[in-house]
Amino acid sequence: MSKKIGLLIGGRRFDVDVEDSFAPFLEKNMANDFNKDGNNDLKKLLQAYVRRTHELYLQEKKIEDLLSKTKL
Repeated sequence: MSKKIGLLIGGRRFDVDVEDSFAPFLEKNMANDFNKDGNNDLKKLLQAYVRRTHELYLQEKKIEDLLSKTKL
C-alpha cells in the first residue's frame, strides 16, 4: 500500500506517494523542516535539502570510520 503526503511550496501543492511503512518517518521529518499547514518558500526547501544532505554526509563519514576500524 502507499500513502499520499502533500506539501505547499511556492504556492503550489506537491503530493508524493510513499510506502505505508516509510510515511510516518517522512511525516515526522517534514514536520521538523516545513510548515505543514501553510506555504513554504523555495529558500526553506533549499535549507531543508542542505540540512539533510549534511546529515547524510556525517552518516557516511561515521560508516567509513567504522569500516576502517574493523579492517584492522
